[in-house]
Amino acid sequence: MTADAIVLGAGIIGVSTALQLARRGKSVVLVDRKEPGMETSYGNAGLIQREGVVPYGFPQQFGLILRYALNNRIDAHYHWRAIPSVTSFLAKYWWHSNLTRHQLIARAYAPLIEHSISTHNELIEEAGAEALIAKDGWTEVFRSNAKQDAEFREAERLAGEYGVSFKRLTPADLAAQEPHLSNDFVGGLKWEDPWSVRDPLALTRAYIALFEKLGGRVLKGDAKSLSQTRTGWQVVAGDGIVEAKDVVVALGPWSDTVTKPLGYNFLVGVKRGYHMHYGTTGNAKLNGWTMDAERGYFLAPMNQGIRLTTGAEFARRDAPKTPVQLERAEAVARTIFPLSERLDKEPWMGARPCTPDMMPVLGKAPRHDGLWFAFGHAHHGLTLGPVTGQVIAEAITGQKTLIDISAYGPERFNA
Repeated sequence: MTADAIVLGAGIIGVSTALQLARRGKSVVLVDRKEPGMETSYGNAGLIQREGVVPYGFPQQFGLILRYALNNRIDAHYHWRAIPSVTSFLAKYWWHSNLTRHQLIARAYAPLIEHSISTHNELIEEAGAEALIAKDGWTEVFRSNAKQDAEFREAERLAGEYGVSFKRLTPADLAAQEPHLSNDFVGGLKWEDPWSVRDPLALTRAYIALFEKLGGRVLKGDAKSLSQTRTGWQVVAGDGIVEAKDVVVALGPWSDTVTKPLGYNFLVGVKRGYHMHYGTTGNAKLNGWTMDAERGYFLAPMNQGIRLTTGAEFARRDAPKTPVQLERAEAVARTIFPLSERLDKEPWMGARPCTPDMMPVLGKAPRHDGLWFAFGHAHHGLTLGPVTGQVIAEAITGQKTLIDISAYGPERFNA
């Protein structure tokens, strides 16, 4: 089987890239070992974070780092055995999170985020997936005035520098917006620009259906079978071999299974995360996506139930599940909202692919023709899927890219 391009990885990044190539008239084969959207892209808070221009940094305050070291929090957890293998990543992550460097990174990162809503909107409309989308932002709720005041100051800065919109919420505003939320909170901050996705897997599948309608093919295969040919690349997939001039590596936290054998050594860590769905008691209803800011967990009213998501777990990518953060978060969440029974047989776990400078790896491989990279989106894979796919598709087809993607290039790793 031949095609113009092969995309390896059927998460939201790979699916979006394959779709954007197909929209530009290319014949595309999308290859994954599982069904599309079943790995990291399945388990997220369902946000298209237009406000997320500042990527999540490593704490800089010594006292806060010491509190994290106690390893008893909801927003972060780590495996002691993993520390030696992740030390290099964490050290560089901490270095890049210095205030000055972090602000420079945010300015480079912002153009991607700025196009997150518009590029999703194009695909959502073409895929007929409007019913999956809520366009009402999301809310942080605060337990202390100190935290609230700090977040308001940061929101004002982001509004001034990047044009994001927010609204301050009093306790009365919160009560009107979420009448079944407890009165533990002194107020809230509503980010007004983001969109929410009621079922991230369903959205991925809607994009897949549009991709196939445009002639794209989805095959099961092993990305590790990728090899270079005289005219391009080939991979074992379906019942045989697929050949193409171009190949895109969009394998998220598993990208190293392809990049390392080709001689590229990217420093990519993982932040694992967990979720669980719950019913509600009585007539309780959660109207919008809500984050308990000081505790570090999220409640999202999904089609599958109320999805509770945790923060970051630093562990080896393939280590067994240790959902201690979920247990901690559930205990707290039950005190602020009337959750009832668990709806899933077991906690879901996924691994977010993270670079130490908090920006994805996008662009052409430095030493191989026809090899392209699109991974490392950390917490913003769902947010950045369509815009990533668009700029990669534009680069492959020789078009001017929507934005300058040089800041995200693989060359910055000296890999």
